[in-house]
Amino acid sequence: MTTSSSERGVSLGMPALPAPDYPDDVRTRLERDAREIIARYPDSRSALLPMLHLVQSEEGHVTRTGMQFCADMLALTTAEVTAVATFYTMYRRHPSGDYQVGVCTNTLCAVMGGDAIFEALQEHLGVGNGETTDDGKVTLEHIECNAACDFAPVVMVNWEFFDNQDVESAKRLVDDLRGGREVAPTRGAPLCTFKETARILAGFPDQRDGAVEATGGAGPASLVGLKLAKGEAHPARVVHPRDAGPHEEPHDKVHEPSPTEHLSSHDAPQDTSASDPSHPAGPVAEEGE
Repeated sequence: MTTSSSERGVSLGMPALPAPDYPDDVRTRLERDAREIIARYPDSRSALLPMLHLVQSEEGHVTRTGMQFCADMLALTTAEVTAVATFYTMYRRHPSGDYQVGVCTNTLCAVMGGDAIFEALQEHLGVGNGETTDDGKVTLEHIECNAACDFAPVVMVNWEFFDNQDVESAKRLVDDLRGGREVAPTRGAPLCTFKETARILAGFPDQRDGAVEATGGAGPASLVGLKLAKGEAHPARVVHPRDAGPHEEPHDKVHEPSPTEHLSSHDAPQDTSASDPSHPAGPVAEEGE
């Protein structure tokens, strides 16, 4: 295994080579932004997380130059900055694509098709987990739960939701991203590049048209329980035990979602003995009866 000159220097007790600095105009601009971030906090070191997003917005990943800049501005050691930058997966340590395509492979998304989507995209794009396409457009990764289980399987692009995906829709999504065609998230703000996302996460105003008005929160399928609690939706049909007589709630009182509502892929009624009283299943016969 080969080692860099800086690594050899460290092993010999020599100081590592300093990180290259930003060009003067870039550093002046970043210093202005950094001072704005630092002013938000009573203790300057609390500004480290948004500062790392700031330097990530410059080059698309957190470089040695970016970490040195954060250390200089916050009077920290580079070791302290590196410890934070390497702990959180939101900070990229290597060059990555304009669009971070994350496929949720946590339990529910996985069993609903997330694993199949991720495997198909690896083959379709010719990349592995955390790798970027040759054109620099798409970085593919599997991600942990993003609290959108009602819409599984979920794909995220730069942290915007693309719900109820399947293999073919996910392939079309990445093809559109690579082809420069407009792509609209299922809900939430309009899509932007990873660098632009990083600047927003640093705490600067979102410049996208309609982003302020957009709601990136829960969709209708996630809000059913809240609406029921507030009396804003009809209660679900109750299935009583078979010997308890007819249903108290007639079928026509069941809430029927409008065609414009964004439904979960789990909302389709299931024709089972529990949900379809007109086709009851008898008790399981005991062995020997």
